[in-house]
Amino acid sequence: MNIFSIRDIENMTGIKAHTLRIWEQRHNIFNPKRKESKHRFYDCEDLKYILRVAYLYNRGIKISRIAGMTQEEIRERALELQPDSENYEIYVNQLTEAALDFDQPLFEKILNTLLLHAGFERSMFNVVFPLLKHIGLLWLAGKAHPCQEHFASALIIKKIHLSIDGLDCPAHVNTKRKVLLFTPEMEFHEISILFMQYLLKKQGVPTIYVGRNASLEVLQGVADSQKGITQVYFHLVTNLIRCDLKTYLQRISAMFPSQQIYFSSSSLVHSIPPNVKLLNGKEALLNFAAV
Repeated sequence: MNIFSIRDIENMTGIKAHTLRIWEQRHNIFNPKRKESKHRFYDCEDLKYILRVAYLYNRGIKISRIAGMTQEEIRERALELQPDSENYEIYVNQLTEAALDFDQPLFEKILNTLLLHAGFERSMFNVVFPLLKHIGLLWLAGKAHPCQEHFASALIIKKIHLSIDGLDCPAHVNTKRKVLLFTPEMEFHEISILFMQYLLKKQGVPTIYVGRNASLEVLQGVADSQKGITQVYFHLVTNLIRCDLKTYLQRISAMFPSQQIYFSSSSLVHSIPPNVKLLNGKEALLNFAAV
């Protein structure tokens, strides 16, 4: 059984631990279990219930009114309300709940509503990336299974492919750029490079997409056969490549000595080669795509 502390619940719902305790005492809205030490703990069902309560509360429904609802009424009410495009945290909470339940119809319904109200790019930056980070942190803490992350990622990837295919071909192709896109060997998270492919296609920039888990041998083959590449972009989440990142960057730099190499990652590395640059944050990614 997955067990969450009150601080875990605070981090995942945005509701302060102090507020959760007040709701428990005044409104009897939660009934957490207690360890022998008397500390509160919550299970997965509690988490999903509190996510729904937090959603209704953040949509302006008074906690006293929520406390008078049954759990089923809270669930139905949460599904009835349509969040607006600025309530991004609510979307993250709803999608997290759907992913934990492997509820594909609900996940796709929420995602479709998000895309309709917020648009593709804002949805990616404000909901999808925070959602994946959210689920990833749950997994690292031993409070979610990797299959739940894979479930969410697969449905998101399907939407990105549809968005890429749905882009109109730009009137002018940028003949000065051709970008190689990949994730390193043993890196299986490809959402970021798919999203970059979308951004580049929107700008009329040709790409060579070799996908996730690209070995050095595959990349060397591309380097030898494709002379028109001007830039390289890769993304790294798990850092499971077989050498440290500094060594890997040196090898990629030597493989593509005439190209500018860009990567995005949460990993820290010092003394990178002169033709390598770290893209950190939304603006850096957008600027790269638009150059």
